[in-house]
Amino acid sequence: MEKIKLNSKQYKDKLLGCWYGKNIGGTLGTPYEGQKYVHNLTFYNPVPEKPLPNDDLDFQLVWLKMLEDRGVNLTFKDFTDYWMKYLAKHWYNEYSLCTYNLKRGLMPPVSGAFQNYWVDEMGSPIRSEIWACVAPADPQLAVQMAWMDSSLDHTGGEGRWGEMFWAAAESAAFVIDDPKTLINIGLSMIPISCNISRVISEAVRCYEDGIKWDEARERIATIFGHHQPCNAIPNHGFAIIGLLYGKDFGDRLCKAANCAYDTDCTAATLGSLQGIMHGASAIPKEWMKPVGDLIIPCKQTVTDGLPKTIGELTERTEKVAGKFVSDRSDVTVFGDKTSVPEDILSSLFSNEKVRELLAFDNHCAVENTGDIEVIFHYGGEPVLYPGARKCFEVSLGKRGKTAGSVVELKAPGGWKVSVPAAEEDKWKFDIFAKDVKNQNTVEVVVKNNNKTHRVEFTVLGPEGIKRIPAAMSAPEEGKCL
Repeated sequence: MEKIKLNSKQYKDKLLGCWYGKNIGGTLGTPYEGQKYVHNLTFYNPVPEKPLPNDDLDFQLVWLKMLEDRGVNLTFKDFTDYWMKYLAKHWYNEYSLCTYNLKRGLMPPVSGAFQNYWVDEMGSPIRSEIWACVAPADPQLAVQMAWMDSSLDHTGGEGRWGEMFWAAAESAAFVIDDPKTLINIGLSMIPISCNISRVISEAVRCYEDGIKWDEARERIATIFGHHQPCNAIPNHGFAIIGLLYGKDFGDRLCKAANCAYDTDCTAATLGSLQGIMHGASAIPKEWMKPVGDLIIPCKQTVTDGLPKTIGELTERTEKVAGKFVSDRSDVTVFGDKTSVPEDILSSLFSNEKVRELLAFDNHCAVENTGDIEVIFHYGGEPVLYPGARKCFEVSLGKRGKTAGSVVELKAPGGWKVSVPAAEEDKWKFDIFAKDVKNQNTVEVVVKNNNKTHRVEFTVLGPEGIKRIPAAMSAPEEGKCL
């Protein structure tokens, strides 16, 4: 297949537009976040003298630092290391549950699923841009990274589908500027049965049927609305309303924010998408001037080594993208001149690798050792009940050569572990124990190509799964197990 060639200068203008747009939209919407009644914004109100702090941007600064430090072939361990170092003070909603689970020894993707009421929230859709920017014009690759990212704190929820949708649309926006085509590319990467897909389709239908934007907003709020203003489902409908009904850059941001709910996130996402579609050079000066070049992090974010300005963020993202595209992309290259194949849509809609991820076990933990990816399948809750036999499974990922591997499982003293039964590249272990502590460690030993690899996983006991009230953050940090 002929590759998509991106002009480096045009790419950088779009990259700069993405980050400026993110800061502009977030600053516009932040004063109204969480309010559910319709607004009437036509510009910033109040007009700021500098950008407002926003976790929408902070998390992506951390992922950029991770890419710089760890390289482009990331593992879940890389994500969790940087989450705990830079983001663990964000102790609220899905972020708190992720950190709480990581502290209990539960690795992604189960860290994003277990006891997490907030999987349908906006915490991961708002951090999609970094993956689009390092994988421009390669939606499938951007979506793969968004899937990994969302596995920290939105596994099995609508928030995951939202991040994957936007990563695809934003990646494609580096070469496509038609909103409906971008929407369809994003939808091609997520389940047709998810509510993110349904609400986006309804917003598009309202636009195509000539329904006025405020009536479309009421329809989305009535049918898909939620008592949590940061629920991802209605907010995706509002973002699409802004994208389709808006007349220009500012009007699109304002229409999304005027729909209410998670206003900083919807406006910030539309700001970045438009920035990619048309470049920083197309952002009106009146929108850019009040925000300027500065990045103002949230007080909960550890900022050591993170970009301090939009200019610095753009330069550093561009450098990482060169390496990422060179090493990871099968469809994109940088060059002196932009050139796209006639069947570019075939490439942008391609989703074969993404479909494999849709079937990935949500109730597992993943660890890497050398070039071996070890997947520990809990078969539901990551819990073993005393006196109840349970089957745990181990499989090996596709990152390394695993043919001919031998897998063993070592459990705490007094636990009985059956001889493994291998079936379709999975090893099944029946485990029985009468004494199960709050936190227990099992060791998986993989013998492969004359090498022995060892990784540990956590199995909780019934006293180690403190029941957490729905719609509440995790217990206070000092009370973690």
